[in-house]
Amino acid sequence: MKTQIEHVILENSPVLKRLANNFTKDPSEKDDLVQETFIRSLKSLEKFINHPKLVSWLYVIMKNIYLNRYRRDNIHRIAEKEISYTQNMSSSTKNQAESKFVVNDIHNSMKTLSDENYKIFSMYLEGFKYHEIASYMAIKEGTIKTRIHSIRKVLKKKLGVYTP
Repeated sequence: MKTQIEHVILENSPVLKRLANNFTKDPSEKDDLVQETFIRSLKSLEKFINHPKLVSWLYVIMKNIYLNRYRRDNIHRIAEKEISYTQNMSSSTKNQAESKFVVNDIHNSMKTLSDENYKIFSMYLEGFKYHEIASYMAIKEGTIKTRIHSIRKVLKKKLGVYTP
């Protein structure tokens, strides 16, 4: 009986390798699929030796092996993404905390400015154009540019720990 099983395996291996093309193009993965198919079918192979649908039965086994591997690998990928996401969330939380300290330091440094310079620089940070700030503050545009330049230098010096 053992020789009959060997004969079935040798006879159907090339057919199963061609069918494995439906699942993968990797030659070693194809060989693994065929081998695993025969290993799983050994328990019942004797019943199917002369059955006309032997190859169909082996193909179903191969397909199930492939699908189970795919699902298992997919679950691992999802788990890795979740772990990565969790790690990114913890690092982004850390970044939010650090950002809050930076914002507080900037705000505290700006508080040391005179009221007029604070207003000028706040408007500049909000996106107002030089001529709009100059019009609002009733100061020449050139003076606004000079003040903003000076304020930036002062703040840069106070916040020097944040510059690379």
